[in-house]
Amino acid sequence: MRRIFRDILITIILVIAVFLLLQFTFQRFVIIEHCMEPGLHEGERILVNKVVYHLHEPERGDVIIFHPPLNPELVYVKRIIAIPGDTVEVRDGAVYVNGIQLDEPYIMEPPNYTFPLTGIAVDEYFVLGDNRNNANDSHKGWTVPKENIIGKARLIFWPPKGWRMVHHYPLEEQLAGSTE
Repeated sequence: MRRIFRDILITIILVIAVFLLLQFTFQRFVIIEHCMEPGLHEGERILVNKVVYHLHEPERGDVIIFHPPLNPELVYVKRIIAIPGDTVEVRDGAVYVNGIQLDEPYIMEPPNYTFPLTGIAVDEYFVLGDNRNNANDSHKGWTVPKENIIGKARLIFWPPKGWRMVHHYPLEEQLAGSTE
């Protein structure tokens, strides 16, 4: 009888430990806008890794969840385009990071706006929505402070037929197909 009680207690402790670990490392969010189409769609549910940026710095191409600096009670999802120390510019329907045009196969359409050559400050990140012309993002004049980043998008888990990993495009992939 004691053995059964001990086994049940150990099982309960393990379940609680796993539950708590998952609560502190992952969080669920709902996509509420069209700003990341065609890759992410309104109504999809996304699983976010909240620990990854305690292990390494955010990288260009990462899809992140964050609190926007001008409205911190909201939660946005965008792609990191430039990191601290980079320069970024948008002109002629293309995005340039450190003077090099990015190849962006993930965007809905090229940007129909310009953004002047700008340096990215320490602990700040320049983010854009993949639906370039319908996104409230850094081309509006703001960057994301590192402390506002919640985590890295990892998995679309709802609706069930749409299960897939979120594809991140490291800068190397974007430069490989660059035309300039």
